[in-house]
Amino acid sequence: MPTTLKRFESVFPQLIRDLSDHCKQYKLPTQALTWFEESLQHNTVGGKCNRGMSVVDTSALLLKRDLTDDEYFRSATLGWMIELLQAFFLVSDDIMDSSKTRRGSPCWYLMPNVGMIAINDAFMLESAIYILLKKYFRQDKNYVDLMELFHEVTFQTELGQACDLLTAPEDHVDLDNFSLEKYTFIVIYKTAYYSFYLPVALALHFCGMATEKNLKQAHDILIPMGEYFQVQDDYLDNYADPETLGKIGTDIQDNKCSWLVNQALKRATKEQRAVLEQHYGRKNKDDEAKVKALFNDLQLDQVYHAYEEEKVGDIRKHIAEVDESEGLKKEVFEEFLRKIYKRSK
Repeated sequence: MPTTLKRFESVFPQLIRDLSDHCKQYKLPTQALTWFEESLQHNTVGGKCNRGMSVVDTSALLLKRDLTDDEYFRSATLGWMIELLQAFFLVSDDIMDSSKTRRGSPCWYLMPNVGMIAINDAFMLESAIYILLKKYFRQDKNYVDLMELFHEVTFQTELGQACDLLTAPEDHVDLDNFSLEKYTFIVIYKTAYYSFYLPVALALHFCGMATEKNLKQAHDILIPMGEYFQVQDDYLDNYADPETLGKIGTDIQDNKCSWLVNQALKRATKEQRAVLEQHYGRKNKDDEAKVKALFNDLQLDQVYHAYEEEKVGDIRKHIAEVDESEGLKKEVFEEFLRKIYKRSK
């Protein structure tokens, strides 16, 4: 049975206690300790935890049985490390993007008395990963592999973010800067590695199945799947019903280097390109409506559906060819794909 969010969340209070105990050995003043605990709670809990729970579910699939209580705790701890990594990225991203809300409440830097202290809090969220990794996995033979995996994926995500910020600054629209090649780099490095590859790679290490062949097979299926997921996200930002999506799409107004605008640029006539130049990335509804109308004229919804069928067909072909001789299971990838194919939010 897949894990429940409730059970997964039940592990986190222990991890907060572990981190508090670690700080207490330095005699950290109470005010700062309470602050750290509040930051951990506010920034790490409250999301869907799909990445973290995937470590637990993938481990059970690989072992072909229910996890023992100890295995559950340890695999969930690895899952919470991804959630801490996510928290570190989100606190930082929200400052960079001047975002207002996150998961239905104010961004951490906009909470009372936080402000730019949030930058240091983001660093502490990242450091928490390595404190927990040392506490629970230092005795494991793959401790260094786990540490290197977190460092590598963190850097890859930061490279994706750097490229994104340089390609599409919110306050300066330059469509010449956009390209599908840049878009692909951004989504693979900013999203696919830590959202898709990392949970499965961690589960493979946890189950003692992180052979070179298994990691490569996981990489070759999950990176294209992460790319598809982000293209889908960009499509939904424009075409999904905000009620279903749970938010109002802002990619057009935010000058995002999205899949849709890159497809539009590829297909636009000179006149249509001028419309994009004039109205894309402007912070008002009228400009946005003109861009949306252009996307409709170019039938980008049909372009997306054709892309989806081709991409998913390709991913399914790769899944069918998975070599299970070293313990990897096709179901791992089928489960990931099942969750995202034709999603509406």
